[in-house]
Amino acid sequence: MKDIFMRFRIGCRLGYEFPQPTPMIAMLNVHYSRFADLEQPDHLTTDPAVTIQSYRDGFGNWCSRLVAPAGPMVLTTSGVIRDDGAPDPVRPEARQHAVEDLPAETLSCLLGSRYCDTDVLSDRAWQLFEGTAPGWPRVQAICDYVHNHIAFGYEFARSTRTASEALAEARGVCRDYTHLAIAFCRCMNIPARYCTGYISDVGTPQPWAPGDFAAWMEVYLDNAWWVFDPRNNEPRIGRVLIARGRDAADVPLTHTFGPNVMTGFQVWMDQIED
Repeated sequence: MKDIFMRFRIGCRLGYEFPQPTPMIAMLNVHYSRFADLEQPDHLTTDPAVTIQSYRDGFGNWCSRLVAPAGPMVLTTSGVIRDDGAPDPVRPEARQHAVEDLPAETLSCLLGSRYCDTDVLSDRAWQLFEGTAPGWPRVQAICDYVHNHIAFGYEFARSTRTASEALAEARGVCRDYTHLAIAFCRCMNIPARYCTGYISDVGTPQPWAPGDFAAWMEVYLDNAWWVFDPRNNEPRIGRVLIARGRDAADVPLTHTFGPNVMTGFQVWMDQIED
C-alpha cells in the first residue's frame, strides 16, 4: 500500500539595510528532528554572498553566523518537506507528573525566563486554574483562557512584551499567546517550552492571511512532549519546527549586532499538489 503524505514548499526571504558591516546570527533552518523529511534541503543563501559558519546552540537548534556588509542584503531559504498530513496529536488522558518525578532535563522548563515572568503570574495562575483537573485538561484550560483573553493583531506586536504584560494588555501576536500560556503552565508546575516554525493553512477556511512564522509551545505530560497552540487553539496539519527554547529570547529568527532596517519579509509554506 502506498504511503500517504503531503509535500510542502517552505522558505522565507528577509530583506535588510545595514549602515555598516554588522555581525548577525540567523535561525531559519528546519530543526534536526525533521531533517529526514526534507526532500530538498532549505539551505540559507545571502545576496550579496558572504561566508556563513554554522553551529548548534545549547538547545540543539541550527544557527548560521555571518557578517552582513554595509548596504542592502537578502537572506533566503527554500526547501521541500514531507509531512504525514496528520493533525497535532491529542491525548486527553495524558497525566501531569509530580515535580519530584520529572526528568532532570525538563526542570529548566519550570523556571521563569526573559518573557515568561512566573514570579509575577504565580498567584493569578493558581486563582484561575487550581480547580482544573491536572494533566491535559489543565493545559487545555490554560490554552482556552489565553486564546479567549488576548486579541490578536499584527499592529499589537511589541518585542519587549512579557507574559504578565500580555495578560494586562489583553492583546498581542502569537508569541504573546505562547509566552502567557507557557508562564501559566510553569506556575502550575508543568514544564513548557517555546517553539517557532512554519504552520500550513491546510484544513482552515480561506481566505488565508499572508505567510508568517508561528509560535507555539510544547508541554511535558505523561513522559512526552506535546504540542499546544494557544493562538489557534485547535490541532493543525503541517507544523514544521525550526527551533525551541525557554522563550522567544532563545530563538530569535535573526539576531543582529548593530543597527539595521528590515526592508522585506516573506514566508511561505505551500502544499505541492501531486
